Amino acid sequence: MSGGTSVRLEPYEVALLRGGPRAAVTVAALALQLRGLVDAGRPGRIRATRAQGAAGAAGATGAPSAGDTGGDRPAQDPLSALDALPETVYAALQRPASLVELEARPDVREALSALRAGLVAAGMLRSLPPRRTRAARRALRTLREGHPLPAGRKGLSTDDVLMAVALYGEPALSVLAARFALRAGLIARAEVADKGFHRRAPRGGGTGGVMYSCGGGGGGGSD
Repeated sequence: MSGGTSVRLEPYEVALLRGGPRAAVTVAALALQLRGLVDAGRPGRIRATRAQGAAGAAGATGAPSAGDTGGDRPAQDPLSALDALPETVYAALQRPASLVELEARPDVREALSALRAGLVAAGMLRSLPPRRTRAARRALRTLREGHPLPAGRKGLSTDDVLMAVALYGEPALSVLAARFALRAGLIARAEVADKGFHRRAPRGGGTGGVMYSCGGGGGGGSD
């Protein structure tokens, strides 16, 4: 979330406002998958695709990438410029975990609390009782107007994909990342006829239809 005369919400903040902590962790997991840092493991679980710390060690050498033209520019590290929440989620994946398990990890809960505190400070959330403010509902409405639910992945940037999933949850996941979402347990069911997904995913996933919750609090009521 950046400062200025108006609040600019990042996808993780939008997801937290719309669907609560699990929706935010879902967007963080997808951000990691789009960078090639995680993938679906056993059904309903997410796993890191390489050993923890490997990226940092490679980046520290300053070795050029295969497509680099030389000079002092180090190889691009997929972990570079990660936001706090996906970085924390990645660090929590020393062992494969389900979405529910990730959400419960102490470091992830701390990162979610920091994200929530920022939204409270920006006037987007009330802490007691935990609920969206009028400004938050207006911001979500404006974002949906500017980012309608996409019909497909073509032409969308990574940021576009993350914002769509943050705003719409399961419907966007089913269109934009159906295979990963189904296998990793991010959605309860994917029904994408042209890809042949007509089966139930393992328990423990799903982000659709969730009212905002602040650690067991109330939903997104009106002021």
